[in-house]
Amino acid sequence: MTAVRLRGEAVRKFIIDHLEAHPTDIVRISAEKFKCSRQAVHKHLQKLIAEGAVTQTGQTRSKLYRLAPLVQWLMEYAPETGLAEDVIWRKDVAPSLGMLPENVLNIWHYGFTEMFNNVIDHSSATYVSISLVKTAASTTVEIYDNGVGIFKRIQAALGLLDERHAVLELAKGKFTTDPANHSGEGIFFSSRMFDEFEILSGEVYFSHEFEKREDWILQSAAVRGGTLVRMVLHNHTARTTKKVFDKFTSDDDYGFNKTVVPVKLMRYGDDSLVSRSQAKRLLARFDRFKIVMLDFSGVASIGQAFADEVFRVFRSKHPKVELVPMHASSDVKRMISRAETLGASQDGEHLA
Repeated sequence: MTAVRLRGEAVRKFIIDHLEAHPTDIVRISAEKFKCSRQAVHKHLQKLIAEGAVTQTGQTRSKLYRLAPLVQWLMEYAPETGLAEDVIWRKDVAPSLGMLPENVLNIWHYGFTEMFNNVIDHSSATYVSISLVKTAASTTVEIYDNGVGIFKRIQAALGLLDERHAVLELAKGKFTTDPANHSGEGIFFSSRMFDEFEILSGEVYFSHEFEKREDWILQSAAVRGGTLVRMVLHNHTARTTKKVFDKFTSDDDYGFNKTVVPVKLMRYGDDSLVSRSQAKRLLARFDRFKIVMLDFSGVASIGQAFADEVFRVFRSKHPKVELVPMHASSDVKRMISRAETLGASQDGEHLA
């Protein structure tokens, strides 16, 4: 393969990978990337348009480029007819995904079957739909059901005062409303495998983007009955299911015993994290893990009582659970240190 051809493929791959983020200036950034003329980039764009991978609208300076859907369909089902997630995967979803790397198909297989099984077993829905859109860069799958709503179900199961508290429980992992038949791992691991993972139900929106690491988002959304799950994955990601599983399991028993909890999910609006009751809500079910990484991103400060409950009281009651703060501000670190110092001094008194 000649150097010219290799360079041409590299330019077209760059265009496909960056077009969604740069629909109006893709020519400029491509020319800058490869140190070539805009005319040369236009030739590659025209090739992609001719192949049906890219669409163009507008004229001259108002041109807008988009990735064209190579595959696009919507299927509707009635859960009461005895649906099985593996059958739907094998019959409808996998054939539509087409030729993709094995690691990518494995992620889709895991994520889709876990989410569709949730609909079958938990939603009490009478209607469920699956939409799939595949472009040259990525694939998006949405699963919608008209059931009770995932956050309302969790709220009822745990007796929570607010649907939003359910998001925190999903973020922790190891939660299920049917422990006899489910491990509570599906949503946790799926949310970390995809480039984008979103759940919209009622007024609650739950989102995780892989590139933002543990940057979970909680915000008000338009009221909608049932549950919508949206998953997006690049068609050629290097990620694997094993890498994601390994990140949250130990080397000795391969159990799901490590989690990362975004502390900012405790905050609603301008709420401050100051009380012991807030801390206890955060700490719920931490005793099921060996290691809990507490991500303080977006939390400027915490109160003395909150810090004491987490870093002294809980630690004294659960010495086998390792709490690891991360991304903490100087104010948060100071409060944590104060609680830890008090805990250490009390331990010393007990030993004396």
